[in-house]
Amino acid sequence: MKKDFLSIADLSTKAIWEIFAVAKKLKKELKAKGVHEPLLKGKSLALIFEKQSLRTRISFEIGMAQLGGNTVYLDPRDTGIGVREEDKDVAKVIGSMADIIAIRNHNHALLVLYAKYADIPVINALSDIEHPCQALTDLFTIWEVKNKLQGLKIAYVGDGDNNVAHSLCIGSVMFGATFACASPKGFWMNQGIVDKVKALQRIFNNWQRPRQKVKWLKNECSSITETINPKEAVKNADVVVTDTWVSMGDTDKEERVKIFQEYQVNSALMKLAKKDAIFMHCLPAYRGKEVTPEVIDGQQSVVFQEAENRLHVQKALLLFLLKGKLL
Repeated sequence: MKKDFLSIADLSTKAIWEIFAVAKKLKKELKAKGVHEPLLKGKSLALIFEKQSLRTRISFEIGMAQLGGNTVYLDPRDTGIGVREEDKDVAKVIGSMADIIAIRNHNHALLVLYAKYADIPVINALSDIEHPCQALTDLFTIWEVKNKLQGLKIAYVGDGDNNVAHSLCIGSVMFGATFACASPKGFWMNQGIVDKVKALQRIFNNWQRPRQKVKWLKNECSSITETINPKEAVKNADVVVTDTWVSMGDTDKEERVKIFQEYQVNSALMKLAKKDAIFMHCLPAYRGKEVTPEVIDGQQSVVFQEAENRLHVQKALLLFLLKGKLL
């Protein structure tokens, strides 16, 4: 049975730990040898991107190439996808030729449609609701730096009605971390996501440590908080995360910049977090807006480690979805 990845909650915590272990191995192997075994030789990935992309596109394309597979990039402006023919027909056609699809678009419902009609795995490479690939990488990077996830406090500052915030909130709860989101009124997290997280808190009451086969620990640490006060959210945080105030498709740029002024991550705000707290941003970043240069370019920032990890985590994800098993 095929497995789709439309939400980070589509994977179990156990599966994500396995993906993290493989991503760590692949990262170490690439740095040591410069190559991987062609584990995806003969496999094809179809990319359908309605939105601009740097990290997501190159991590998928280079990742497939490093594993011996190939990628076909389908620009809807060139192919007429969704205009010349119905999306369900496109999904069936691509599903009969490619081995896996990654879609980056405005409408999450389109991902659901492709998953329904394509007989191959479908990956959410970003939608208006979630960005699960980014959340996977963020959690992997936090684990890589902190050597744990359970019990950490992850603070998100900025636009809470944001795909990165949504997926990271879900992932935090799955791994027993506290998630605090500071946003202005009118920009809090999508209520559907909040309801989903509350349901997951009841379901994901167990989790597994990496590299352990049978030891399961009760998840008693996860909680979510929404506030209009960025200082409250960041206080004693282990991780501080932000994203651009103006996402692709937003038309109220000037108004947003005014509204979010108090939500800038600067040195004063970072001082409220723990001394060993790290700063994360999915990029692209706008210095002087959502984050100041001294923070994003400072010692606490791991944004470029985070960006590089997109490559390694997505390779592990592709292996998981295409081969059904990991290394």
